[in-house]
Amino acid sequence: MTEATLTQPTRPQQAAPTLNYQVSLTQPSSHLFEVMLRVTGWQKTTLDLKFPVWTPGSYLVREYGRHLQDFRACDGEETPLKARKLSKNHWQVETDGVATVVVRYRIYAAELTVRTNHLDATHGYFNGAALFFRLPGYEKTPIQVRIVPPSPEWRVTTPLPPVSGYAHMFEAADFDTLVDSPFEIGTHRTYYFEVLGKPHELAIWGQGNEQPERMVSDIAKIVQTEAQLFGGLPYERYVFLLHLVSHAMGGLEHKDGCSLIYQRFGFRAPDKYQRFLQLVAHEFFHLWNVKRLRPKELEVFDYDGENYTPSLWFCEGTTSYYDLLLPLRAGIYDAKTFLTELGKEITRLQTTPGRLVQPLSESSWDAWIKLYRPDANSGNSQISYYLKGELVSLLLDLLIRTQHDNQRSLDDVMRQMWEEFGKPEVGFTAEQLQQRISTIAEVDLTEFFERYLETTEELPFNRYLKPFGLRLESDRDDASSLGVPFFGLTVKTENGKAMVKSAIAHSPAQNAGINAGDELLAINEIRVTAEQLSDRLQDFAAGDTIRVSAFHQDTLITVPVTLGEPQPTRYQLVPVENPTPQQQELFQGWLGVPLKSVA
Repeated sequence: MTEATLTQPTRPQQAAPTLNYQVSLTQPSSHLFEVMLRVTGWQKTTLDLKFPVWTPGSYLVREYGRHLQDFRACDGEETPLKARKLSKNHWQVETDGVATVVVRYRIYAAELTVRTNHLDATHGYFNGAALFFRLPGYEKTPIQVRIVPPSPEWRVTTPLPPVSGYAHMFEAADFDTLVDSPFEIGTHRTYYFEVLGKPHELAIWGQGNEQPERMVSDIAKIVQTEAQLFGGLPYERYVFLLHLVSHAMGGLEHKDGCSLIYQRFGFRAPDKYQRFLQLVAHEFFHLWNVKRLRPKELEVFDYDGENYTPSLWFCEGTTSYYDLLLPLRAGIYDAKTFLTELGKEITRLQTTPGRLVQPLSESSWDAWIKLYRPDANSGNSQISYYLKGELVSLLLDLLIRTQHDNQRSLDDVMRQMWEEFGKPEVGFTAEQLQQRISTIAEVDLTEFFERYLETTEELPFNRYLKPFGLRLESDRDDASSLGVPFFGLTVKTENGKAMVKSAIAHSPAQNAGINAGDELLAINEIRVTAEQLSDRLQDFAAGDTIRVSAFHQDTLITVPVTLGEPQPTRYQLVPVENPTPQQQELFQGWLGVPLKSVA
């Protein structure tokens, strides 16, 4: 007798629903995007909708759902459906027997940054994470987006590919791609150019003193230089979105584009224009390092909360090192300018007391609660993983170059990481990153990483600069310079008042009881303004005691402050005296010019 085998009946696999968004800009002056989501082919009894709380590339929970209003749901016949809110970013719609679900809501958009939304009479700009719901379990489902501009003159620029045959309709392969594709809608100027056979666009909103032809030429140089480093361009089309504003600078990377914001009159002065191109180089470098090559903790995004990683020093810091180096390689500025910019970065690090408090890996881990939320004590308690990560990357580049006579460099690390983790988009662990760097260097770097990632030990710049014929010099190394006695306050004018913005930990002023938020009034009974403070302090010497008057919580106080020894305020990289032939060779192999050219 044959024994029967019982099997469960096979259930037919449910087809994925069709997801269509419509974004209408009916009344731009209201700052409200009108959003409609149509879900067709729905087969479940409830529809869950979750709004992202952050966007990749900007490591702060921004609670985008706080800008959502007027939520309502109905079926395909416009019959209202019951819906309820389960948490700050989670809505649930009852859909038993309903095949088509239509969800409508509006998003208030009045914050113009690269990571938020902005809508007014001049344009509309949005990021997917700040405008669209995620359907849990359907993150891999394609999504179509149709834009309804308020006027025929308004056009749409986005990295997303258009849907053939439909005006202002675009398709994202999945939710991650939708989040990764910002939209600019309006009458912006668009400039088209080609690099290595691939199309690129520069879309500019706002007015300023920009020179588009020059910008396009220099951006193309950066694109080509970075492509040479990694061996090609991993996209079919790339879009630069640039917003010109009064006083701001920033960027947000995407796989096939980037959003940039810059001061409208920052393109004529050489130093400001160079800073803009460094911003371009930074965000463009991210299309490899971060967007495709990223830490294991960011391999799959959790849009509902923090995504902790200790490796942002590499994601952002190493990118910051290259955003200084690549414009040099592209011929946009010379080696002397590069070293000057590097000196400014070292100055920022060495004049930040928090470098002696917060280790670099902790800075990365705590990005979610610290970097984007500065306060009066931030300079005393933390350090930027952008900044210190950049300078740790400098040391690693110099170390590898010294070890291999410029036959290897940090470039080889980037290429190795790209080939192994970036191309297949497989997340790397902190241990794998450190091991790959050590392998390229052919040096055991365990102690290096322990010291400079996990502790607050000072970075030994001169040890790594010396083989290249350079040394780090501060303004206190000049014996003829007396300097300003150490006081320890940052003071700015606000509404005609000299307001203390921060007090350096353990400084003479802080020890005497002057704090952030106080109004500085006088030194030795003579009024002092924020602009006069440095000049007034030069009338005294270290060890002198002065009487400082201030309003402290509306109470007039006068306290004695004993001034300290002058502190370094500026660092620069200068050639050593009588460099050896080997130092000169290493320098030229690093920056491509003779050492004497930067003397």
